[in-house]
Amino acid sequence: MKKRICGIQQMGIGVPDVQKAWAWYRENFGVDVRIFEEAAEAPLMIDYTGGAVQSRTATLALSMDGGGGFEIWQFTSRPTEKAAFDLQLGDYGMIACKIKSRDVRATHQNMLKNGIKELSDISKTENSKNHFYVKGPNGNIFEVIEASDWFSNTNHPSHCGGVYGSIIGVSDIDKSMNLYRDILNYDELVYDKTGHFEDLKFFSSGSGVFRRVLLKHSEKRTGPFAPLLGDSTIELVQSMDRKDCRKIFENRFWGDWGFIHLCFDVQGMDALKQECEEKGFPFTVDSSDTFDMGEAGGRFSYVEDPDGTLIEFVETHKVPILKKLGWYIHLKNRKPGKSLPRFILKLMGLNRYKD
Repeated sequence: MKKRICGIQQMGIGVPDVQKAWAWYRENFGVDVRIFEEAAEAPLMIDYTGGAVQSRTATLALSMDGGGGFEIWQFTSRPTEKAAFDLQLGDYGMIACKIKSRDVRATHQNMLKNGIKELSDISKTENSKNHFYVKGPNGNIFEVIEASDWFSNTNHPSHCGGVYGSIIGVSDIDKSMNLYRDILNYDELVYDKTGHFEDLKFFSSGSGVFRRVLLKHSEKRTGPFAPLLGDSTIELVQSMDRKDCRKIFENRFWGDWGFIHLCFDVQGMDALKQECEEKGFPFTVDSSDTFDMGEAGGRFSYVEDPDGTLIEFVETHKVPILKKLGWYIHLKNRKPGKSLPRFILKLMGLNRYKD
């Protein structure tokens, strides 16, 4: 089976309290459908957790409006640690998560109504889309940006969908393109600009000189969940004048405070593994077979970008529709590239959180 990137499945977010963080995401982004919730050990990630097996609890949630989900992740075997230094724009790693919005002004007003104070004014992106930045729980930064592709309309007051991409700090954009453009197929250049950017002043050290490259995929994503996951973009940011840039997860564990990985739903994991090895991005973790997440299952793997930022791949084998009745979607033998029927995808909404 050939390699297929089907879309962003989820952004991993390390937090000190899963339930408090998820409550905020439900209220402000509408990410309210629980796909799984599980407490377990993470033995395959031992190389990223200090050489010892750590325990954790994780919740995977998404929005039926469309977009990628959140894997909200909390250590239970140790405290969740923040960086020992103030994160600054240009540091290496995922500095912000992009969230899609139907109506950016309405989203902004809803957040003000909800009492959120740490958010920027609305401005235009370098490709003339309305957007703003907001600090979520624990200081993680999200960019809310207008989008036009949607799976359904839940009429959530946030006017949002799920994950639309990420802003990633890198040391050398040209080297990073070997992964993000050539392997992940973000092959269309939207803009490549260098200078001072007014909107970046929301970030610490945002008044410096930066190179910004926005990438999108020229071909529509295909695969079982592609209509739900939708389109996405990757924005690479490189500081041109800072000499003290650091890795966001320097001296910390995967799973600690912040954006811990960006996960892609894929098909053809063996072909992807071979391509990654040939292009200098070997798998650092590979579950090799179906890994049971309690209510969901699949094969997962990780690669590092040139600065050590973790990209996860998941080939989904099983996902719940309604656990109480034993309804699951089984995908292992499904025709590659074929989307699940929309009515089946909509049934995932039966797992919506209810207060």
